[in-house]
Amino acid sequence: MPDTAPTRAPRNSPDRRPLVTAPDLLSSLVPLLAVWVPRQRWFAGKGRLITGFTLLSATELLPCTGGGTAPGLLQLLVRAQQSTPPSRTAADGDCYQLLLGVHPAPPPQLAPAVIGRPGGGPLRGRTVYDALLDNRLCGLLLERLRTPGRLGALRFHREPDADIPSGLPARPIAVEQSNSSLVYGESFILKVFRRIEPGINPDLELSRALAGTPCARVPAPAAWFESAATDGSGEATTLGVLQPFLAGSTDGWQLALNALAVRADFTGPARALGHATAEVHTALAQTLPTTELRRPQLEEIAARMHQRLAATARAVPVLQPYRARLRTAFDALAAVGRDGRSWAAQRIHGDLHLGQTLRSADGGRWSLIDFEGEPARPLAERRRLQPAVRDVAAMLRSFDYAARSGPAGGDPWALDWAQRTRAAYCRGYAEAGGLDPRSAPELMRAYETDKAVYEVLYEARHRPDWLSVPMAAIRRLAADGEPAGHAPGPDAPRPSHRRPHP
Repeated sequence: MPDTAPTRAPRNSPDRRPLVTAPDLLSSLVPLLAVWVPRQRWFAGKGRLITGFTLLSATELLPCTGGGTAPGLLQLLVRAQQSTPPSRTAADGDCYQLLLGVHPAPPPQLAPAVIGRPGGGPLRGRTVYDALLDNRLCGLLLERLRTPGRLGALRFHREPDADIPSGLPARPIAVEQSNSSLVYGESFILKVFRRIEPGINPDLELSRALAGTPCARVPAPAAWFESAATDGSGEATTLGVLQPFLAGSTDGWQLALNALAVRADFTGPARALGHATAEVHTALAQTLPTTELRRPQLEEIAARMHQRLAATARAVPVLQPYRARLRTAFDALAAVGRDGRSWAAQRIHGDLHLGQTLRSADGGRWSLIDFEGEPARPLAERRRLQPAVRDVAAMLRSFDYAARSGPAGGDPWALDWAQRTRAAYCRGYAEAGGLDPRSAPELMRAYETDKAVYEVLYEARHRPDWLSVPMAAIRRLAADGEPAGHAPGPDAPRPSHRRPHP
């Protein structure tokens, strides 16, 4: 993945080539980045000390060291070195994409974006800041996406039939997320990936694949940019994707909370969402490779679930008392293979929840977005063929999250709301031609349990006041003989703030 080839500069731009090849470029930025990067929502290494950075590539999208008062734009791929836990090696540092504005004297409105002023190196005397908070530099990104071609380590692509107007105003989406997103006018949204792994990102791969099918539930990409492959595989690394912005739509998480706030039924929208999910799964199965999971594969999946449970129980001791009973869900999944049964596997969404869905204001049509998969998991795992029921189980967890974190706060009416909504979603999925997920209770319980374990670790690390939400599901799933679709267990305290679950 690393692309260390310097940017090729025009003959009359002497300031460009020295910057990206300057040996002290990164060293001059390290004191600033070591403070700023850990504070970002997209930084995955929280809780461990940053000990340094390695520069993988640098590209000037706008000159950063020339005269005048115009800003520069610098794109970096850096690997963060951190104090190493026992499960990792020193070479395992995560790679991040940074888009840095460089300005001799930024205007006051950019004060919240400021990272600092390097004390030396080629950017000495200039202010470095988060470029995605500068509308002018965001506009430049859009212009680059409108014009396919290569610049230094970067390659820009545009679909031939994509109509991307020039000069659309940009605004960042001000919510916590694992990447950074910009909305251009009311027409397009650009997702800039922050934590980078070599290879094509599923968000680009799957949305492009679906663009060639009759399924219109997923916005087709209009343009994207990437880092050229350097490992001989020929597969570039996706850095950002531009897609149509579904203006006027509301995400499913907010719709669910709105319904809970007024104690409104949500089975109709949930049933329609199940229908939309089945449509997407069917299109993916018809377009991309599929396989059959037999005994070796099912036993391997169960073994990975066991490992995640053991690791989470060590990290979050409150899970420990439930470990033995949770293991029975994974043992039952392995037994499916030993009984001679098999299960179809295909490409799936991989991180499906209400926050990854949008419902149009006119007609209530559902769309699915953000096919990146769980960002914390390795890219190869996110691209693996898996049972479609994994997406279904994740959405069922999402209805549970809404019922326990919304205005009703997990009271008996909200828990009954979750039970009815979950059933309606499964019913809509089956009606649209998907296999009724309730016909695979072993898979459903295993995947819902695995998702709840993931949620426990996430909440313990990032939002401890939310830990009660997945722990309620843990108690339910651990109960002997209790089916996966049963209503959630005892009431739990309400989280102190409202934001979609992981």
